[in-house]
Amino acid sequence: MKNWGYSIHKDNQIDLDRNDTSVYKALILVEPSIARCISCGSCCATCSSGEYTSLSFRKIMIQISRGETKDLYSNLSQCMLCGKCILVCPRDVNTRNAITKLLQILTTKN
Repeated sequence: MKNWGYSIHKDNQIDLDRNDTSVYKALILVEPSIARCISCGSCCATCSSGEYTSLSFRKIMIQISRGETKDLYSNLSQCMLCGKCILVCPRDVNTRNAITKLLQILTTKN
């Protein structure tokens, strides 16, 4: 049998009914302004850490709202907590506090 270089991959569907959104719900309880986030990406555009690392607050918010918490702690630990993202947020989301609270939630969950 010839190998043509093709293989069957697992699908990339997100099952929102089975994903655990408890991290997002816990974050909204301790930082209610996070519910106003519209994932516009303004925070990522000014992020000093995002220029040199894979840190993206926008992607993090999308992941936790979907219930995907894999590798979340390693991404969050790259934040320098400089606060530039708070200054440019059009919805006045306290992103710095959200990151610190999210780190606390993830450490107590594991």
